[in-house]
Amino acid sequence: MGGLSRETRIQIMLSDEELAAIDDWRFQQRMPSRAAAIRQLLNVGLHIKQLEGAVKPLRSQDYGLLTSEDGDGDKG
Repeated sequence: MGGLSRETRIQIMLSDEELAAIDDWRFQQRMPSRAAAIRQLLNVGLHIKQLEGAVKPLRSQDYGLLTSEDGDGDKG
C-alpha cells in the first residue's frame, strides 16, 4: 500500500439498501474491497463538496446514502 498508515477505525450503521448501493458501486468500479470502495466514495464526496461550495445544512437524521433526486434528504 505504499507506506499508507491507517490506524483509525470507524464504525457506521447502514441500511441494507445503503450497503447494497455501496456494493453495487464497488463491483462496477472493480474495487478490491468494501473498505476501499467506501474510502473512494468519501474522497469523491469531499471533492464534490469543495467544488460546489456551501451545501444547505441538514439535520443529522437527514443524512443518508439514498435520498431523493433534489438531495433534500427525503427518502424515496
